Amino acid sequence: MMVTSGTGSFAGKVVLVTGASSGLGEAAALEFARLGAAVVLAARRADRCEALALRIMAAGGEALAVPADVARATDVEAMVAATLERFGRLDCAVNNAGIAGPMRTPVAEVTEDQWDAVMDVNLKGVWRCMKHEIPAMLAAGGGAIVNVASIYGLEPSDVGHAPYAASKHGVIGLTRSAATDYGRMRLRINAVAPGFTRSEMVDPERPGGAEHYGRMVARHCAMERLGEAQEAARAIVWLCSSDASYVNGAVLRVDGGSATRMY
Repeated sequence: MMVTSGTGSFAGKVVLVTGASSGLGEAAALEFARLGAAVVLAARRADRCEALALRIMAAGGEALAVPADVARATDVEAMVAATLERFGRLDCAVNNAGIAGPMRTPVAEVTEDQWDAVMDVNLKGVWRCMKHEIPAMLAAGGGAIVNVASIYGLEPSDVGHAPYAASKHGVIGLTRSAATDYGRMRLRINAVAPGFTRSEMVDPERPGGAEHYGRMVARHCAMERLGEAQEAARAIVWLCSSDASYVNGAVLRVDGGSATRMY
């Protein structure tokens, strides 16, 4: 794909994106491809990844769709192996796959199965991905990983989804710890913490959605609007770029700013 304005070129780089079938993952994959990267698209919905790969290749880019469930260790190992088999290296990874879990549910009413499902995807899934991505990047001389957390990884949930908030707090702790482990090896690991951003999970077109998300952005966002997937995607791309070469272990909020006011 032709490189246009924005963060510098990723030509010759290979980028892996999980949860790439929609929303933020799809937007990040398209942004990396626009900047010249070969992109590996991983998600459970293989058909949607295949369609996105075809879209990228039709525009002159390189892409590979790989079916993967980050809750399955064998899928994650195969995902990275497929990347190396096709492209011979891995330079950047965006660990974005996640689920919302139960909402409007007080902590003591969350079932153990619900808790385990959220942790297995949102937290352990990120660890599984890094477990296989990191050796591949070190073999290539270094790289950059961005883990997708949330504003609810920095503050308590006010919509009754404690497992999600706990998992995203865990992602931030995992990110910072891994950044310390591998920073000396030319491998940078950072996180983004998006606010309320349009996606399949955050859809104001659903019945009652406009009113619900209107209240949420008024409470949480100084800009009083939902974010767009492309806005978070550009922050991810910047963290992976040479422009962020001294940024490691950071958590970048992409949330429109705090809505706390004295008036």
